[in-house]
Amino acid sequence: MSMTRQKIAITLPEEQVAAARRAVAEGRAASVSAYISQALARRDADEEMAETIAEIYAESGYPTEEDRLWARRVLGLEP
Repeated sequence: MSMTRQKIAITLPEEQVAAARRAVAEGRAASVSAYISQALARRDADEEMAETIAEIYAESGYPTEEDRLWARRVLGLEP
């Protein structure tokens, strides 16, 4: 899928710029632009997941404490 791209100027805290440049230097991102694009895509996915979870809770209710304990045992987080 081809995406139309647009160049913009943004201002970021020095720490975030350094993190983006580090990611490029370590090969975790092709460029600073790619790093920021990936971060925005993750944020979009997180927001979509939060909306989906909210819909599930609205339809089915929130997990009980018993549900949470069961899940923790199944996931191996509780002995």
